[in-house]
Amino acid sequence: MVSNVSLIFKSCVSAIRNGELIEREGRNDKEFHFQNWFKRRLEGLGLNYDSPGRNTYPDFRLVRFAEGYELKGLAYPGRDADYDCNSQVPRGEHNGRQVYYVFGRYPSSPDGNRYPVLDLVLCHGSFLNADNTYVHKNKSFRGFGSYGDILVRDRKMYVAPTPFALAKGTAHRRTLIVPAHDVVDDDLIEVGALARREADRVVVAYSFDLRTNDLQTAMLDNPSAGREHVFKAYRLKGDPAETVSLRNQAQVIAELESEANDAEDSE
Repeated sequence: MVSNVSLIFKSCVSAIRNGELIEREGRNDKEFHFQNWFKRRLEGLGLNYDSPGRNTYPDFRLVRFAEGYELKGLAYPGRDADYDCNSQVPRGEHNGRQVYYVFGRYPSSPDGNRYPVLDLVLCHGSFLNADNTYVHKNKSFRGFGSYGDILVRDRKMYVAPTPFALAKGTAHRRTLIVPAHDVVDDDLIEVGALARREADRVVVAYSFDLRTNDLQTAMLDNPSAGREHVFKAYRLKGDPAETVSLRNQAQVIAELESEANDAEDSE
């Protein structure tokens, strides 16, 4: 299968090296400025794509290739350990397309509407989540409230760790992370092997008590418990060859829980 991921990654790195800046239309442009920067990379390579929209997944779907690219722009310094998935669990395949995620950090307080991409990770979606079978659906029921006519919507939001939280050596660098068996271009240098191990138990259901605001989860043994998914990290020749390695998962989860608790306390 032909993949464009090496070509696209190298185009992104070259653009950063050449000082090609993100351009936002104004301070209210909080979503599309990084997408527009990436769009110029695709157009420069002559790759046709379906135009992104607010409810499309992934953001950029290549026309002649079974590939999609989901963009995640992150302000730095700021929240960059995890990100809101907007009702779509990260995955490595969707509707027959291989899905890649492009995480780019940019200054949180720029002095204008043009500013650089500080660092970048382009990773296969399976690095974030190996399960491609889950189908997201929003559900609702009516009957809540004193008169029994209020609708309650169960609109799920997923929050996943970013590669900057999962892997050491990604900050302030430009890194490509793909499954170990994938073939990449010869001018990409391997800088790490990352093995993610599936959990022993997985959440299969949850319930919410409207009287106490308690949330309870139900877990089962994971039939794929212990299975390793191996990835390799690459840099473009000429970039620093600093090693990329996985961080301790327990430490990552503890830090994410701490940040989540701080966010809830501030609401």
